[in-house]
Parts: sequence; structure tokens; C-alpha cells
Amino acid sequence: MADYLNIIYDQKSHPKTSYPEKLTKYLFNSFKMEKGQIFLEPGCGRGEFLNEFNKLGLKCHGIDLSQHAGSMLDKKVDVIKGFDLENDIWPYPDNFFDIIYNKSLLEHLNKPDKFLREARRVLKPSGTILCLVPDWEANYKTYFDDFTHRTPFTKVSLNDIYEITDFKNISVIKFRQLPIVWRFPVINIFCSIIAPFVPVRTKNKFLRWSRELMLIGYAKK
Repeated sequence: MADYLNIIYDQKSHPKTSYPEKLTKYLFNSFKMEKGQIFLEPGCGRGEFLNEFNKLGLKCHGIDLSQHAGSMLDKKVDVIKGFDLENDIWPYPDNFFDIIYNKSLLEHLNKPDKFLREARRVLKPSGTILCLVPDWEANYKTYFDDFTHRTPFTKVSLNDIYEITDFKNISVIKFRQLPIVWRFPVINIFCSIIAPFVPVRTKNKFLRWSRELMLIGYAKK
């Protein structure tokens, strides 16, 4: 039976692009990651982000529910497939990882607090967790176009779930997925102005990502 990864992220409708390289470099530098750190991506999907973090010198591991996970990996990375991140105890020891990163995963979970408690368990003391989720306030009209979305997040609720699961030094920021905005933040003003007039389901990525916002939730163990 076809799974989520093959249907929603098939390579025809979602071909490989340069975006993962740009985003990983931005996150690596912005959150002061260092070569040699042990890195986990739960919900690693096809592996395109793992690819790029691996190139930046992190010691990468991935884990995903899909048996097709890691299909875009260029180099050998330890990926565990067919694993239920929400209900099973993760197959890693306590205090093992320096960084846990996930993008567009937390909103798919019925029990994201349980996920975060397991993430905290396997993080080293002072380890970093980085969760990127759609901002409900900016995406509510299309949020359930993906029927597997379960838990919407706002800036407030993402902060609160970190607090409830005992993370510290919490920071939640709104984030546009436009690389040009990362280089020239002033363009955010233009995006904010045009956002109300952008069609909800436009296929133009610049317009779409001008309207849509992500949240980046950063915290420490």
C-alpha cells in the first residue's frame, strides 16, 4: 500500500531542489551548530535535509514511519524505517544527541507532548531541539488540505508545549521560507503588504511563501 511519503512527497510533484541546502545552511549558522555534533532528524522523510546537514559536518541519524524514508540520501546515513515516533520508545540511549531537528512533523502528531518528552530524554544536557511547524494563524485556510494534520500550533502553544515538557531557554519565532528574506529581512515588509491579496492556493512559490508563515521553536534541555 502506498504511504504518506510516496503520495504527498512523490518525486514528480515534489522534485529535488536546492531549497534544503539553503535552509540547512541558514539554520546551521543561525543556531550555531558545530561540526562533529550528533544530530537526529525524526520524521526525516526522503532525507534531503539529512543530506545537507551531513555535508555540513554533523554526525547524522534519521528515523521515520515510512519504509521509503531516505530515498534521496546521497551518502550512507543511519536511518531507522517503519518506526512510530509517537507511540514507541525511541531506540536511542539517554543523553545521546547534541541536536534534534524536525520540519513539518509535530503538527502530524496526536500526542506531540509525548514526542517531545522522548526527544528530551535522548538529548544531551544543554542539547538543542529545533522544531519547524506551520503557523496556524497564517495557514488556517489550507491547513487541513493535508488530512494527516492533527495538532495546529501558534506561537503561544508551541512555547507552552516546550515548557510543559521541561525544556528551557525557549524561543519561538515566525519565519518565511524565502531565502531572499533571510539575506534581506527588509523584504518581510513587502511580503506582509502583499500577503492578504495572495490567492490561498497559488502555485507560485514566492507568492505562496510570502503569505504562509512557519514557526521555528528553539529550546534547550
